[in-house]
Amino acid sequence: MSRFAGGLIVSCQAGSRDPLHGSPFMAAMARAAALGGAAAIRANGPDDIEAIHAAVELPIIGIWKVDVPGLGVRITPEIEHAQAVAAAGASIIAFDATDRARTDGLAAADWIARVRSETGLPLMADVSTFEEGMMAEAAGADLVATTLAGYIDSNLSSDGPDLELVARLAPKLHIPLVAEGRISTPKQAAQAIALGAYAVVIGHAITQPEWITARFVAALRAP
Repeated sequence: MSRFAGGLIVSCQAGSRDPLHGSPFMAAMARAAALGGAAAIRANGPDDIEAIHAAVELPIIGIWKVDVPGLGVRITPEIEHAQAVAAAGASIIAFDATDRARTDGLAAADWIARVRSETGLPLMADVSTFEEGMMAEAAGADLVATTLAGYIDSNLSSDGPDLELVARLAPKLHIPLVAEGRISTPKQAAQAIALGAYAVVIGHAITQPEWITARFVAALRAP
């Protein structure tokens, strides 16, 4: 984890409808991020993780987004998904650490302990609130990330990052806090570090040409 202290983690992910969907594209994106100075990569799914692991010598925060019917949790929802992420070459496993129910019924502390025992990897808890962040640390997570702030129960209140949550969590946690979620400018990234974030994750603003293009188009069309 010390390799990305104070650094930029680039999230290289593309959905099934994205023109850049596919492991070769994500591996190329990761190489480009590495050339630009990225300290680590966040990647989704065993195939992409394996391809990126072969392409760059950077730590990989691995997740596996899986839609389980009737369940809101989709970031590495079950132990088998964490195992697959580890086997593919992830350095850290990230998972949904919100207070929503998991299919296996395990308490967070038990889930973390079992995954760590079986994979030997650090675990990053993706949270949406201050309370979830503190609970994740108490349950044994190695890092906390603000990944899901504003996304639960359709409660997105801002187009920008939840820097207030970063400011609240950073001085209270005894483990690294990673700022993630809707960070789209260098200024916002620097603000997160100044507020105490250990590192910053940026996705769309770097790796989604469609999203980036749409922002420019919208600005040009604005009255």
